[in-house]
Amino acid sequence: MTNADPHAPRTVVPIEPALLIAEAFDQAQVTEIRHSVTSCAHASGLAGQRLDDFVLAINELITNAVRHGGGRGWLRLWVEPGMLVCEVADHGHGISAQRLGDRRRPAPDTAGGWGLWLARELTDAMEVATGAAGTTVRITTALASNHTPH
Repeated sequence: MTNADPHAPRTVVPIEPALLIAEAFDQAQVTEIRHSVTSCAHASGLAGQRLDDFVLAINELITNAVRHGGGRGWLRLWVEPGMLVCEVADHGHGISAQRLGDRRRPAPDTAGGWGLWLARELTDAMEVATGAAGTTVRITTALASNHTPH
């Protein structure tokens, strides 16, 4: 994050920018939260293959949170100008630097390791913050510029 010009006029940024979903989840809520994400993303202007890709990426992240992050997680979905952002957090033991740094496609016969790779491939941007207290993954996808939310 760059430091803003101290002489520039200050703009007030809302604390929760157009927050659509903020929910804790565990294995029992995975399907329900995926349906909520699909509805909100579609209402925000995402459609077709981009909608499918974004929802699949989020499904991979929430599944990872349940499987590797202590059985539960927290999802937030919001709109920023021109983009849809989703953040999935958990309280697992974090992801090793080696695992995080490996951006190669997993081998076809590999059972695990697809979640982060798919999330990165299916979205426009992905950021990961991880450590002993847990992992937060933020993914972003662009919205069509001619859509105005209802």
